[in-house]
Amino acid sequence: MKSNAALESKSVSEQSKGVTTMAKPREPWNIRPAKKKADIPASIKAQVEADANVLIENVLKLRHIQSPVKGQKYHYVSDITGKWFRGYFYFISTYTCPDPNNVYSTLEAKFARMEYLGNGTFALYSITHTDEWIGVYDALSIDESMKAIKDDPFFAP
Repeated sequence: MKSNAALESKSVSEQSKGVTTMAKPREPWNIRPAKKKADIPASIKAQVEADANVLIENVLKLRHIQSPVKGQKYHYVSDITGKWFRGYFYFISTYTCPDPNNVYSTLEAKFARMEYLGNGTFALYSITHTDEWIGVYDALSIDESMKAIKDDPFFAP
């Protein structure tokens, strides 16, 4: 009599012959940073930076940059940038406070994060009001990621 483990291993090996599998997107509640990070090729980094700069200059800055109002005492978005830090690409908004009594005249806040998963795909994260990153999209191409950041209200600065 064969054990269950022998039957299971046989069926798995029979099933895997000639079959290629693709990585499936993770469930939205289970999108977390990968335990083992994929190395990011220089060409992917350059393409992400170039596409992000186009998105920032042509869409995000036009949509979200505010000009100062005379007598205003509250923060307003004065600039949007993007940069790589460790294994992530961040979209960062710069807030300016015209109040002379404020300790800092500007501050930066990250509002979107792209994590490279491998095979040219990325996971997108949004920051919450409690400064926690939550996974919003998974296994998107660079173009799909830029479109999501452009159109989805989760990624507003």
